[in-house]
Amino acid sequence: MDSGTPAAWPAPAKINRFLHIVGRREDGYHLLQTVFQFLDFHDELHFTPRDDGAVVLAPYGAGHAPGDDLIVRAARLLQARAGCRSGVDIRMVKRIPAGGGLGGGSSDAATTLHALNELWAVGLSTDALARLGLELGADVPVFVHGRAAWAEGVGEKLEPLQLDEPWYLVIDPHCPVSTTEVFGDPKLTRHSPRITIAGFQRGAVHNDCEGVVRALRPPVARALDWLGEYGPARLSGTGGCLFAAFEDEPSARSVLARVPRQWRGFVARGLNESPLLQRLASSPGD
Repeated sequence: MDSGTPAAWPAPAKINRFLHIVGRREDGYHLLQTVFQFLDFHDELHFTPRDDGAVVLAPYGAGHAPGDDLIVRAARLLQARAGCRSGVDIRMVKRIPAGGGLGGGSSDAATTLHALNELWAVGLSTDALARLGLELGADVPVFVHGRAAWAEGVGEKLEPLQLDEPWYLVIDPHCPVSTTEVFGDPKLTRHSPRITIAGFQRGAVHNDCEGVVRALRPPVARALDWLGEYGPARLSGTGGCLFAAFEDEPSARSVLARVPRQWRGFVARGLNESPLLQRLASSPGD
């Protein structure tokens, strides 16, 4: 990268180390208990200011509709709330699979809020950005705060956690899953007993969405069964990506080498601090 090119902004993936659905609000939103942890695997966003107020996202895939993208919505929301007349060109290098339960869209939105808060000199606090993020999606605040966390409510009530940071093998069976489809399924368990952080640490956890996703997406079920031969395999969020933890990188990469060709796999370290926080701490002019 030459010295005149601004550094990329990372938008990391996350995993849900478990996901329990413990109730439902009157407005239909599901009440959750979960633990978010980041991965050392991320999309990259590049921002170039413009003075005409336009927000332009470079196309990155067939069928992409920029006006519906969380990145564009995040930029326009910040613009509106801050009364900002500046605009921006945004280019994204997309790595996180869409519909994989890895939080790619939410992470992209959170990174956009932070980057433009700096680029446009808006000056909002992290808490204020998280409140904006919640208007875009329940997962956005955890990415804004950038700390591994215990989460409740619809996913917005966060308590930072210090977790072990294993190496994860993540498998993408190329089977995107819609959160709306999973949460709307009549067979979804919606009243799991609440647990404590101590219960999570004892390992008394699961993902309530797994049974529904197995039925809806047989390739995900086959991938879970395959990875389960090498260690406890779990769906992330509502899927369709899945993961297993390993003590070290070579062990994870050894299994990665065996992943069937019809699936995509990658190895990433679990992180308690998002790479986005490191980017924020760096020089604004780098």
